[in-house]
Amino acid sequence: MTNSIVELDEMGKGDTIFAIGTNTTECHPIIGLGMLRAVERGASLIVADPRATTLTQHASVWLRLKPGTDAALLNGLAHLLVQSGQVDRAFIDAKTEGYDAFAKTVEAYTPEFCEAITSVSKEALMHAADILGKSRHTATYYTMGITQHTSGVENVCAVSNLVLLTGQLGRAKTGVNPLRGQNNVQGACDMGALPDVVTGYQKIGDAEVRSRYADVWGVSLPNGKGLTIPEVFDGAIEGCVKAIYVFGENPLRSDPDIHHVEKALDHTEFLVVQDIFLTETAQKADVVLPGASFAEKEGTFTNTERRVQRVRKAVEPVGESRPDWKILSDLMEKMGLEIKHTTPEEVFDEMRGLTPSYGGITYNRLENESLQWPCPHEEHPGTPILHQDGCMRGKGRFVPVEHRDPAELPDEAYPFRLTTGRVTAHYHTGTMTRRCGGLEGVNPCERVEIHPEDAAFYGIGSGDRVEVATRRGAIETAVEITRRVPRGLLFVTFHYSESPGNRLTTSAADPVTGTPELKVCAAKIRKIERASSENGAVCGGTI
Repeated sequence: MTNSIVELDEMGKGDTIFAIGTNTTECHPIIGLGMLRAVERGASLIVADPRATTLTQHASVWLRLKPGTDAALLNGLAHLLVQSGQVDRAFIDAKTEGYDAFAKTVEAYTPEFCEAITSVSKEALMHAADILGKSRHTATYYTMGITQHTSGVENVCAVSNLVLLTGQLGRAKTGVNPLRGQNNVQGACDMGALPDVVTGYQKIGDAEVRSRYADVWGVSLPNGKGLTIPEVFDGAIEGCVKAIYVFGENPLRSDPDIHHVEKALDHTEFLVVQDIFLTETAQKADVVLPGASFAEKEGTFTNTERRVQRVRKAVEPVGESRPDWKILSDLMEKMGLEIKHTTPEEVFDEMRGLTPSYGGITYNRLENESLQWPCPHEEHPGTPILHQDGCMRGKGRFVPVEHRDPAELPDEAYPFRLTTGRVTAHYHTGTMTRRCGGLEGVNPCERVEIHPEDAAFYGIGSGDRVEVATRRGAIETAVEITRRVPRGLLFVTFHYSESPGNRLTTSAADPVTGTPELKVCAAKIRKIERASSENGAVCGGTI
Protein backbone atom coordinates (compact mmCIF):
# COMPACT_ATOMS: atom_id res chain seq x y z
CA MET A 1 0.00 0.00 0.00
CA THR A 2 1.16 3.53 -0.69
CA ASN A 3 -0.74 4.80 2.35
CA SER A 4 -1.72 3.67 5.84
CA ILE A 5 -4.90 1.93 6.93
CA VAL A 6 -5.32 4.35 9.84
CA GLU A 7 -6.08 7.09 7.32
CA LEU A 8 -9.53 5.55 6.89
CA ASP A 9 -10.28 6.89 10.38
CA GLU A 10 -9.73 10.41 9.05
CA MET A 11 -11.94 10.14 5.97
CA GLY A 12 -15.36 11.77 5.83
CA LYS A 13 -17.47 14.17 3.78
CA GLY A 14 -15.76 15.20 0.55
CA ASP A 15 -13.54 12.08 0.53
CA THR A 16 -14.00 8.95 -1.55
CA ILE A 17 -13.13 5.27 -1.17
CA PHE A 18 -12.91 3.37 -4.47
CA ALA A 19 -12.95 -0.40 -3.90
CA ILE A 20 -12.50 -2.53 -7.01
CA GLY A 21 -11.97 -6.29 -7.09
CA THR A 22 -12.08 -6.51 -3.29
CA ASN A 23 -14.68 -8.02 -0.97
CA THR A 24 -13.04 -6.15 1.88
CA THR A 25 -15.53 -6.76 4.68
CA GLU A 26 -15.21 -10.56 4.26
CA CYS A 27 -11.55 -10.92 3.30
CA HIS A 28 -10.07 -7.99 5.28
CA PRO A 29 -12.75 -7.35 7.90
CA ILE A 30 -10.84 -4.81 10.01
CA ILE A 31 -10.09 -2.66 6.97
CA GLY A 32 -13.67 -3.19 5.77
CA LEU A 33 -14.95 -1.91 9.09
CA GLY A 34 -12.82 1.19 8.66
CA MET A 35 -14.38 1.78 5.24
CA LEU A 36 -17.92 1.48 6.64
CA ARG A 37 -17.12 3.90 9.46
CA ALA A 38 -15.78 6.40 6.92
CA VAL A 39 -19.06 6.11 5.00
CA GLU A 40 -20.96 6.80 8.23
CA ARG A 41 -18.95 10.02 8.55
CA GLY A 42 -20.01 11.07 5.04
CA ALA A 43 -17.35 9.63 2.74
CA SER A 44 -18.48 8.43 -0.69
CA LEU A 45 -17.97 4.77 -1.53
CA ILE A 46 -17.66 3.46 -5.08
CA VAL A 47 -17.62 -0.34 -5.37
CA ALA A 48 -16.84 -2.33 -8.51
CA ASP A 49 -17.78 -5.97 -7.94
CA PRO A 50 -19.88 -8.53 -9.81
CA ARG A 51 -21.34 -9.86 -6.54
CA ALA A 52 -23.52 -8.13 -3.98
CA THR A 53 -21.45 -7.75 -0.81
CA THR A 54 -21.67 -5.80 2.41
CA LEU A 55 -19.73 -2.99 0.73
CA THR A 56 -22.19 -2.76 -2.17
CA GLN A 57 -25.02 -2.28 0.32
CA HIS A 58 -23.33 0.91 1.55
CA ALA A 59 -22.04 2.16 -1.80
CA SER A 60 -22.84 5.55 -3.31
CA VAL A 61 -22.44 3.78 -6.66
CA TRP A 62 -22.23 0.05 -7.33
CA LEU A 63 -20.54 -0.79 -10.61
CA ARG A 64 -21.69 -4.39 -11.17
CA LEU A 65 -19.31 -5.42 -13.89
CA LYS A 66 -18.84 -8.80 -15.55
CA PRO A 67 -15.77 -10.68 -14.25
CA GLY A 68 -12.82 -10.01 -16.52
CA THR A 69 -13.83 -6.51 -17.69
CA ASP A 70 -11.98 -4.35 -15.16
CA ALA A 71 -9.69 -2.58 -17.65
CA ALA A 72 -12.65 -1.53 -19.79
CA LEU A 73 -14.45 -0.17 -16.72
CA LEU A 74 -11.41 1.80 -15.54
CA ASN A 75 -10.77 3.15 -19.04
CA GLY A 76 -14.41 4.21 -19.18
CA LEU A 77 -14.06 6.20 -15.95
CA ALA A 78 -10.87 7.79 -17.28
CA HIS A 79 -12.63 8.67 -20.56
CA LEU A 80 -15.33 10.58 -18.70
CA LEU A 81 -12.84 12.40 -16.47
CA VAL A 82 -10.77 13.50 -19.46
CA GLN A 83 -13.84 14.58 -21.44
CA SER A 84 -15.20 16.63 -18.53
CA GLY A 85 -11.86 18.17 -17.64
CA GLN A 86 -12.03 16.71 -14.11
CA VAL A 87 -8.34 15.84 -14.04
CA ASP A 88 -5.43 17.22 -12.03
CA ARG A 89 -3.59 18.93 -14.86
CA ALA A 90 -0.93 20.46 -12.62
CA PHE A 91 -0.08 17.05 -11.14
CA ILE A 92 -0.07 15.43 -14.60
CA ASP A 93 2.27 18.05 -16.07
CA ALA A 94 4.69 18.13 -13.15
CA LYS A 95 4.80 14.52 -11.96
CA THR A 96 3.80 12.15 -14.78
CA GLU A 97 4.73 11.07 -18.29
CA GLY A 98 2.89 9.38 -21.14
CA TYR A 99 -0.40 11.22 -20.67
CA ASP A 100 -1.09 11.97 -24.34
CA ALA A 101 -0.87 8.34 -25.47
CA PHE A 102 -3.05 7.29 -22.54
CA ALA A 103 -5.68 9.97 -23.29
CA LYS A 104 -5.75 8.84 -26.91
CA THR A 105 -6.38 5.24 -25.85
CA VAL A 106 -9.33 6.02 -23.57
CA GLU A 107 -11.07 8.11 -26.25
CA ALA A 108 -12.75 4.93 -27.53
CA TYR A 109 -14.09 3.93 -24.10
CA THR A 110 -17.35 5.84 -24.21
CA PRO A 111 -20.06 4.97 -21.69
CA GLU A 112 -21.98 3.10 -24.39
CA PHE A 113 -18.90 1.13 -25.47
CA CYS A 114 -18.09 0.24 -21.85
CA GLU A 115 -21.66 -0.80 -21.09
CA ALA A 116 -21.54 -3.29 -23.96
CA ILE A 117 -18.39 -4.87 -22.49
CA THR A 118 -18.97 -4.61 -18.75
CA SER A 119 -22.80 -4.54 -18.37
CA VAL A 120 -22.40 -1.44 -16.15
CA SER A 121 -24.98 1.17 -17.14
CA LYS A 122 -23.69 4.42 -18.58
CA GLU A 123 -25.63 6.29 -15.86
CA ALA A 124 -23.77 4.42 -13.09
CA LEU A 125 -20.43 4.96 -14.84
CA MET A 126 -21.10 8.70 -15.21
CA HIS A 127 -22.17 9.01 -11.56
CA ALA A 128 -18.98 7.29 -10.37
CA ALA A 129 -16.77 9.45 -12.59
CA ASP A 130 -18.44 12.60 -11.27
CA ILE A 131 -17.76 11.55 -7.67
CA LEU A 132 -14.11 10.82 -8.49
CA GLY A 133 -13.71 14.10 -10.33
CA LYS A 134 -15.04 16.15 -7.41
CA SER A 135 -13.40 14.23 -4.55
CA ARG A 136 -10.88 16.02 -2.31
CA HIS A 137 -9.17 12.76 -1.44
CA THR A 138 -9.67 9.37 -3.09
CA ALA A 139 -8.15 6.20 -1.62
CA THR A 140 -8.24 3.31 -4.09
CA TYR A 141 -8.22 -0.28 -2.82
CA TYR A 142 -7.98 -3.52 -4.78
CA THR A 143 -7.16 -7.19 -4.24
CA MET A 144 -7.14 -10.41 -6.26
CA GLY A 145 -10.27 -9.44 -8.16
CA ILE A 146 -7.91 -7.18 -10.12
CA THR A 147 -4.74 -9.28 -10.25
CA GLN A 148 -5.94 -12.88 -10.73
CA HIS A 149 -6.62 -12.49 -14.44
CA THR A 150 -4.67 -13.12 -17.62
CA SER A 151 -4.79 -9.32 -17.91
CA GLY A 152 -3.80 -8.73 -14.28
CA VAL A 153 -0.85 -6.45 -15.06
CA GLU A 154 -3.00 -4.35 -17.40
CA ASN A 155 -5.67 -4.12 -14.71
CA VAL A 156 -3.17 -2.81 -12.15
CA CYS A 157 -1.86 -0.31 -14.70
CA ALA A 158 -5.43 0.85 -15.35
CA VAL A 159 -5.91 1.44 -11.62
CA SER A 160 -2.65 3.39 -11.50
CA ASN A 161 -3.68 5.44 -14.54
CA LEU A 162 -6.86 6.57 -12.81
CA VAL A 163 -4.96 7.56 -9.66
CA LEU A 164 -2.41 9.57 -11.67
CA LEU A 165 -5.15 11.19 -13.74
CA THR A 166 -6.81 12.61 -10.64
CA GLY A 167 -3.60 13.38 -8.75
CA GLN A 168 -4.66 11.17 -5.85
CA LEU A 169 -1.16 10.11 -4.81
CA GLY A 170 1.45 11.17 -2.30
CA ARG A 171 -1.00 12.69 0.17
CA ALA A 172 -2.91 11.43 3.19
CA LYS A 173 -6.20 9.64 2.42
CA THR A 174 -5.19 8.90 -1.20
CA GLY A 175 -3.05 6.34 -2.98
CA VAL A 176 -3.01 2.95 -4.67
CA ASN A 177 -3.64 0.46 -1.90
CA PRO A 178 -3.47 -3.25 -2.79
CA LEU A 179 -4.63 -5.41 0.13
CA ARG A 180 -2.53 -8.56 0.44
CA GLY A 181 -4.35 -11.88 0.45
CA GLN A 182 -2.71 -13.54 3.46
CA ASN A 183 -0.83 -12.65 6.61
CA ASN A 184 2.77 -11.63 5.88
CA VAL A 185 2.46 -11.97 2.10
CA GLN A 186 3.97 -8.50 2.01
CA GLY A 187 6.82 -9.63 4.25
CA ALA A 188 7.47 -12.74 2.18
CA CYS A 189 7.68 -10.69 -1.02
CA ASP A 190 9.91 -8.15 0.75
CA MET A 191 12.25 -11.02 1.62
CA GLY A 192 12.66 -12.06 -2.01
CA ALA A 193 10.03 -14.80 -2.37
CA LEU A 194 9.71 -13.90 -6.05
CA PRO A 195 11.58 -15.38 -9.03
CA ASP A 196 13.57 -12.30 -10.13
CA VAL A 197 14.57 -10.47 -6.94
CA VAL A 198 16.36 -10.81 -3.62
CA THR A 199 15.32 -8.89 -0.50
CA GLY A 200 13.80 -5.45 -0.93
CA TYR A 201 12.98 -6.11 -4.60
CA GLN A 202 16.61 -5.79 -5.67
CA LYS A 203 16.97 -7.41 -9.08
CA ILE A 204 18.94 -10.64 -9.19
CA GLY A 205 20.23 -9.58 -12.60
CA ASP A 206 22.09 -6.62 -11.08
CA ALA A 207 25.77 -7.57 -10.75
CA GLU A 208 26.35 -5.12 -7.89
CA VAL A 209 23.48 -6.66 -5.90
CA ARG A 210 24.81 -10.18 -6.45
CA SER A 211 28.28 -9.09 -5.41
CA ARG A 212 27.08 -7.66 -2.09
CA TYR A 213 25.21 -10.89 -1.26
CA ALA A 214 28.15 -13.03 -2.31
CA ASP A 215 30.44 -11.11 0.05
CA VAL A 216 28.15 -11.80 3.02
CA TRP A 217 27.08 -15.34 2.17
CA GLY A 218 30.37 -16.60 0.80
CA VAL A 219 28.71 -18.10 -2.27
CA SER A 220 28.00 -16.84 -5.78
CA LEU A 221 24.41 -16.09 -6.76
CA PRO A 222 22.90 -17.23 -10.07
CA ASN A 223 22.54 -14.57 -12.74
CA GLY A 224 19.09 -15.27 -14.06
CA LYS A 225 15.42 -15.20 -13.25
CA GLY A 226 13.95 -18.17 -11.44
CA LEU A 227 10.70 -19.96 -12.21
CA THR A 228 7.17 -18.84 -11.44
CA ILE A 229 4.91 -21.36 -9.69
CA PRO A 230 3.17 -22.40 -12.94
CA GLU A 231 6.59 -22.87 -14.54
CA VAL A 232 7.71 -25.05 -11.62
CA PHE A 233 4.75 -27.40 -12.05
CA ASP A 234 5.11 -27.49 -15.82
CA GLY A 235 8.81 -28.24 -15.34
CA ALA A 236 8.04 -31.12 -12.99
CA ILE A 237 5.75 -32.72 -15.56
CA GLU A 238 8.36 -32.21 -18.29
CA GLY A 239 11.05 -33.75 -16.07
CA CYS A 240 13.37 -30.74 -15.79
CA VAL A 241 12.32 -29.89 -12.21
CA LYS A 242 13.38 -32.83 -10.04
CA ALA A 243 12.59 -31.61 -6.53
CA ILE A 244 10.13 -29.18 -4.95
CA TYR A 245 10.31 -27.70 -1.45
CA VAL A 246 6.86 -26.43 -0.38
CA PHE A 247 7.09 -24.10 2.59
CA GLY A 248 3.88 -22.98 4.36
CA GLU A 249 1.70 -23.50 1.28
CA ASN A 250 -0.95 -25.98 0.14
CA PRO A 251 -0.90 -25.80 -3.68
CA LEU A 252 -2.96 -28.97 -4.02
CA ARG A 253 -5.90 -26.83 -2.91
CA SER A 254 -4.87 -23.20 -3.44
CA ASP A 255 -3.51 -23.36 -7.00
CA PRO A 256 -5.64 -23.45 -10.16
CA ASP A 257 -6.48 -26.63 -12.06
CA ILE A 258 -5.47 -28.92 -9.21
CA HIS A 259 -5.51 -31.98 -11.49
CA HIS A 260 -2.51 -30.36 -13.19
CA VAL A 261 -0.88 -29.62 -9.80
CA GLU A 262 -1.42 -33.21 -8.66
CA LYS A 263 0.12 -34.53 -11.85
CA ALA A 264 3.14 -32.28 -11.31
CA LEU A 265 3.62 -33.42 -7.71
CA ASP A 266 3.28 -37.06 -8.75
CA HIS A 267 6.03 -36.51 -11.35
CA THR A 268 8.34 -34.86 -8.83
CA GLU A 269 11.21 -37.12 -7.79
CA PHE A 270 11.59 -35.56 -4.35
CA LEU A 271 8.92 -33.51 -2.56
CA VAL A 272 9.53 -31.78 0.79
CA VAL A 273 6.74 -29.99 2.65
CA GLN A 274 7.31 -27.79 5.69
CA ASP A 275 4.04 -26.91 7.44
CA ILE A 276 2.21 -26.94 10.78
CA PHE A 277 -0.45 -29.46 9.67
CA LEU A 278 -0.46 -32.48 7.37
CA THR A 279 -2.14 -30.73 4.44
CA GLU A 280 -3.28 -32.42 1.23
CA THR A 281 0.07 -31.43 -0.28
CA ALA A 282 2.03 -32.72 2.72
CA GLN A 283 0.33 -36.10 2.40
CA LYS A 284 2.13 -36.51 -0.94
CA ALA A 285 5.53 -35.53 0.42
CA ASP A 286 8.60 -37.75 0.66
CA VAL A 287 9.64 -35.73 3.73
CA VAL A 288 7.49 -33.58 6.01
CA LEU A 289 9.26 -31.03 8.21
CA PRO A 290 7.01 -29.86 11.07
CA GLY A 291 7.26 -26.07 11.42
CA ALA A 292 6.15 -23.87 14.29
CA SER A 293 3.07 -21.67 14.29
CA PHE A 294 3.14 -17.89 14.77
CA ALA A 295 2.61 -18.29 18.53
CA GLU A 296 5.58 -20.63 18.86
CA LYS A 297 8.37 -18.51 17.39
CA GLU A 298 10.12 -15.15 17.36
CA GLY A 299 10.40 -12.91 14.32
CA THR A 300 8.62 -10.21 12.36
CA PHE A 301 5.64 -9.92 10.07
CA THR A 302 5.20 -7.10 7.56
CA ASN A 303 1.59 -6.19 6.93
CA THR A 304 -0.18 -4.85 3.87
CA GLU A 305 0.70 -1.22 4.68
CA ARG A 306 4.46 -2.03 4.86
CA ARG A 307 4.40 -1.91 8.67
CA VAL A 308 7.00 -4.21 10.26
CA GLN A 309 5.74 -5.83 13.45
CA ARG A 310 7.43 -8.02 16.04
CA VAL A 311 6.16 -11.55 16.60
CA ARG A 312 6.92 -12.95 20.05
CA LYS A 313 6.81 -16.56 21.20
CA ALA A 314 3.93 -17.22 23.57
CA VAL A 315 4.19 -21.03 23.91
CA GLU A 316 6.75 -23.69 23.17
CA PRO A 317 6.56 -25.56 19.84
CA VAL A 318 4.47 -28.71 19.93
CA GLY A 319 6.14 -32.12 19.69
CA GLU A 320 9.09 -32.21 17.31
CA SER A 321 8.11 -29.04 15.45
CA ARG A 322 10.67 -26.25 15.28
CA PRO A 323 10.82 -22.62 14.13
CA ASP A 324 11.23 -22.33 10.38
CA TRP A 325 14.48 -20.36 10.52
CA LYS A 326 16.06 -23.11 12.59
CA ILE A 327 14.96 -25.86 10.21
CA LEU A 328 16.35 -23.94 7.24
CA SER A 329 19.60 -23.14 9.05
CA ASP A 330 20.18 -26.79 9.92
CA LEU A 331 19.48 -27.82 6.34
CA MET A 332 21.99 -25.31 4.99
CA GLU A 333 24.62 -26.50 7.47
CA LYS A 334 24.14 -30.10 6.36
CA MET A 335 24.59 -28.91 2.78
CA GLY A 336 27.99 -27.44 3.72
CA LEU A 337 27.23 -23.77 4.43
CA GLU A 338 28.58 -22.23 7.62
CA ILE A 339 25.68 -20.59 9.51
CA LYS A 340 26.73 -17.70 11.74
CA HIS A 341 23.42 -16.53 13.17
CA THR A 342 21.96 -18.13 16.29
CA THR A 343 18.78 -16.07 16.82
CA PRO A 344 16.01 -14.62 14.62
CA GLU A 345 17.29 -11.13 15.46
CA GLU A 346 20.69 -11.98 13.99
CA VAL A 347 19.00 -13.22 10.81
CA PHE A 348 17.03 -9.97 10.66
CA ASP A 349 20.17 -7.88 11.14
CA GLU A 350 21.91 -9.68 8.29
CA MET A 351 18.89 -9.06 6.08
CA ARG A 352 18.59 -5.36 6.88
CA GLY A 353 22.30 -4.91 6.19
CA LEU A 354 21.66 -6.08 2.64
CA THR A 355 18.26 -4.40 2.17
CA PRO A 356 18.22 -0.58 1.90
CA SER A 357 14.47 -0.27 2.52
CA TYR A 358 14.82 -2.14 5.85
CA GLY A 359 18.21 -0.70 6.80
CA GLY A 360 16.99 1.45 9.70
CA ILE A 361 14.59 -1.06 11.26
CA THR A 362 15.90 -2.90 14.31
CA TYR A 363 14.32 -5.16 16.91
CA ASN A 364 15.09 -2.52 19.51
CA ARG A 365 13.25 0.20 17.57
CA LEU A 366 10.28 -2.11 16.98
CA GLU A 367 9.83 -2.43 20.73
CA ASN A 368 8.87 1.25 20.97
CA GLU A 369 8.14 2.50 17.44
CA SER A 370 5.74 1.74 14.59
CA LEU A 371 7.86 1.63 11.42
CA GLN A 372 6.90 1.32 7.77
CA TRP A 373 9.50 0.81 5.07
CA PRO A 374 11.34 2.38 3.39
CA CYS A 375 13.38 3.19 6.47
CA PRO A 376 16.97 3.46 5.20
CA HIS A 377 18.81 4.34 8.44
CA GLU A 378 18.26 4.20 12.19
CA GLU A 379 17.43 7.91 12.48
CA HIS A 380 14.76 7.64 9.79
CA PRO A 381 11.14 7.71 11.07
CA GLY A 382 9.78 5.32 8.45
CA THR A 383 7.47 6.17 5.56
CA PRO A 384 3.71 6.11 6.21
CA ILE A 385 2.97 7.65 2.77
CA LEU A 386 4.88 6.80 -0.40
CA HIS A 387 5.55 9.19 -3.32
CA GLN A 388 5.13 12.41 -1.31
CA ASP A 389 7.90 14.13 -3.24
CA GLY A 390 6.95 12.56 -6.55
CA CYS A 391 6.93 8.97 -7.71
CA MET A 392 9.83 6.85 -6.49
CA ARG A 393 10.76 5.97 -10.09
CA GLY A 394 10.97 9.67 -10.99
CA LYS A 395 7.75 10.46 -12.82
CA GLY A 396 4.55 8.43 -12.64
CA ARG A 397 4.04 6.66 -15.95
CA PHE A 398 0.69 6.38 -17.68
CA VAL A 399 0.46 2.96 -19.33
CA PRO A 400 -2.21 2.73 -22.04
CA VAL A 401 -4.11 -0.57 -21.78
CA GLU A 402 -6.88 -2.15 -23.80
CA HIS A 403 -9.62 -4.52 -22.73
CA ARG A 404 -8.79 -8.17 -23.39
CA ASP A 405 -11.28 -10.97 -22.98
CA PRO A 406 -10.51 -13.63 -20.36
CA ALA A 407 -8.86 -16.82 -21.55
CA GLU A 408 -12.17 -18.67 -21.36
CA LEU A 409 -15.65 -17.29 -22.04
CA PRO A 410 -19.07 -18.96 -21.70
CA ASP A 411 -20.36 -20.92 -24.67
CA GLU A 412 -23.15 -23.38 -25.44
CA ALA A 413 -21.45 -26.24 -23.58
CA TYR A 414 -20.39 -24.15 -20.56
CA PRO A 415 -22.89 -21.26 -20.37
CA PHE A 416 -21.89 -19.70 -17.03
CA ARG A 417 -19.04 -17.54 -15.88
CA LEU A 418 -17.52 -18.99 -12.70
CA THR A 419 -15.69 -16.82 -10.20
CA THR A 420 -14.02 -17.75 -6.93
CA GLY A 421 -13.43 -16.05 -3.59
CA ARG A 422 -13.57 -16.45 0.18
CA VAL A 423 -16.00 -16.31 3.08
CA THR A 424 -15.30 -14.61 6.41
CA ALA A 425 -15.20 -17.77 8.53
CA HIS A 426 -12.47 -19.53 6.55
CA TYR A 427 -8.95 -18.69 5.56
CA HIS A 428 -7.38 -19.84 2.30
CA THR A 429 -7.47 -23.67 2.09
CA GLY A 430 -9.00 -24.07 5.56
CA THR A 431 -5.90 -25.77 6.96
CA MET A 432 -6.34 -23.91 10.26
CA THR A 433 -9.88 -22.51 10.26
CA ARG A 434 -11.57 -25.83 9.46
CA ARG A 435 -9.97 -27.23 12.61
CA CYS A 436 -11.78 -24.58 14.66
CA GLY A 437 -15.25 -25.77 15.65
CA GLY A 438 -16.75 -22.31 15.90
CA LEU A 439 -15.60 -21.19 12.47
CA GLU A 440 -16.42 -24.52 10.84
CA GLY A 441 -19.91 -24.29 12.31
CA VAL A 442 -20.49 -20.96 10.58
CA ASN A 443 -19.60 -22.32 7.13
CA PRO A 444 -19.39 -26.12 7.29
CA CYS A 445 -19.39 -26.85 3.55
CA GLU A 446 -19.14 -25.43 0.07
CA ARG A 447 -22.24 -23.76 -1.38
CA VAL A 448 -22.23 -22.65 -4.99
CA GLU A 449 -24.11 -19.38 -5.40
CA ILE A 450 -26.59 -19.24 -8.27
CA HIS A 451 -29.22 -16.66 -9.23
CA PRO A 452 -32.88 -17.68 -8.59
CA GLU A 453 -33.81 -17.47 -12.29
CA ASP A 454 -30.88 -19.66 -13.29
CA ALA A 455 -31.77 -22.14 -10.55
CA ALA A 456 -35.37 -22.29 -11.75
CA PHE A 457 -34.26 -22.84 -15.35
CA TYR A 458 -32.16 -25.85 -14.32
CA GLY A 459 -34.77 -27.19 -11.89
CA ILE A 460 -32.55 -26.59 -8.88
CA GLY A 461 -34.18 -25.99 -5.52
CA SER A 462 -33.17 -25.20 -1.98
CA GLY A 463 -31.36 -28.14 -0.37
CA ASP A 464 -30.42 -29.80 -3.67
CA ARG A 465 -26.99 -31.11 -4.44
CA VAL A 466 -25.46 -30.04 -7.72
CA GLU A 467 -22.46 -30.75 -9.88
CA VAL A 468 -20.46 -27.76 -11.09
CA ALA A 469 -18.14 -28.60 -13.97
CA THR A 470 -15.59 -26.94 -16.23
CA ARG A 471 -13.26 -28.27 -18.88
CA ARG A 472 -10.84 -29.31 -16.14
CA GLY A 473 -13.07 -31.19 -13.75
CA ALA A 474 -16.16 -31.21 -11.58
CA ILE A 475 -17.17 -30.89 -7.94
CA GLU A 476 -20.30 -31.85 -6.05
CA THR A 477 -21.62 -29.21 -3.70
CA ALA A 478 -24.65 -27.80 -1.93
CA VAL A 479 -26.36 -24.86 -3.58
CA GLU A 480 -27.28 -21.41 -2.35
CA ILE A 481 -29.95 -19.67 -4.42
CA THR A 482 -29.25 -15.99 -4.03
CA ARG A 483 -29.37 -12.63 -5.76
CA ARG A 484 -25.83 -11.95 -4.55
CA VAL A 485 -24.80 -13.14 -7.98
CA PRO A 486 -26.34 -11.88 -11.24
CA ARG A 487 -27.78 -14.19 -13.85
CA GLY A 488 -25.11 -16.15 -15.66
CA LEU A 489 -22.59 -16.11 -12.79
CA LEU A 490 -21.65 -18.89 -10.34
CA PHE A 491 -19.51 -18.35 -7.25
CA VAL A 492 -17.53 -20.91 -5.23
CA THR A 493 -14.67 -20.77 -2.72
CA PHE A 494 -11.54 -22.92 -2.46
CA HIS A 495 -11.77 -23.66 1.29
CA TYR A 496 -13.17 -27.20 1.14
CA SER A 497 -11.22 -30.37 0.37
CA GLU A 498 -14.41 -32.33 -0.29
CA SER A 499 -15.53 -29.74 -2.88
CA PRO A 500 -12.29 -28.14 -4.06
CA GLY A 501 -13.15 -25.09 -6.15
CA ASN A 502 -9.73 -25.07 -7.80
CA ARG A 503 -10.52 -28.35 -9.48
CA LEU A 504 -12.55 -26.10 -11.76
CA THR A 505 -10.31 -23.09 -12.35
CA THR A 506 -8.04 -22.58 -15.34
CA SER A 507 -4.26 -22.47 -15.24
CA ALA A 508 -4.22 -19.70 -17.84
CA ALA A 509 -2.07 -16.95 -16.36
CA ASP A 510 -0.90 -13.39 -16.79
CA PRO A 511 2.04 -13.54 -19.23
CA VAL A 512 4.16 -11.14 -17.16
CA THR A 513 3.65 -12.28 -13.56
CA GLY A 514 2.41 -15.84 -14.00
CA THR A 515 -0.58 -15.06 -11.75
CA PRO A 516 -3.37 -17.51 -12.65
CA GLU A 517 -6.81 -16.43 -13.82
CA LEU A 518 -8.72 -17.66 -10.78
CA LYS A 519 -11.48 -15.08 -11.13
CA VAL A 520 -13.19 -16.20 -14.33
CA CYS A 521 -13.68 -19.33 -16.40
CA ALA A 522 -16.55 -21.05 -18.21
CA ALA A 523 -18.71 -23.53 -16.27
CA LYS A 524 -21.92 -25.52 -16.27
CA ILE A 525 -24.21 -26.81 -13.53
CA ARG A 526 -26.64 -29.69 -13.15
CA LYS A 527 -28.85 -31.00 -10.40
CA ILE A 528 -27.81 -34.35 -8.95
CA GLU A 529 -30.91 -36.54 -9.11
CA ARG A 530 -30.84 -38.24 -5.74
CA ALA A 531 -31.93 -37.52 -2.21
CA SER A 532 -30.12 -34.66 -0.50
CA SER A 533 -27.38 -35.80 1.83
CA GLU A 534 -27.36 -34.58 5.40
CA ASN A 535 -24.53 -32.21 4.46
CA GLY A 536 -26.56 -30.79 1.60
CA ALA A 537 -29.60 -30.24 3.78
CA VAL A 538 -27.53 -28.32 6.30
CA CYS A 539 -25.65 -26.20 3.79
CA GLY A 540 -28.18 -25.51 1.04
CA GLY A 541 -30.52 -22.56 1.12
CA THR A 542 -32.25 -19.69 -0.58
CA ILE A 543 -31.43 -16.04 0.13
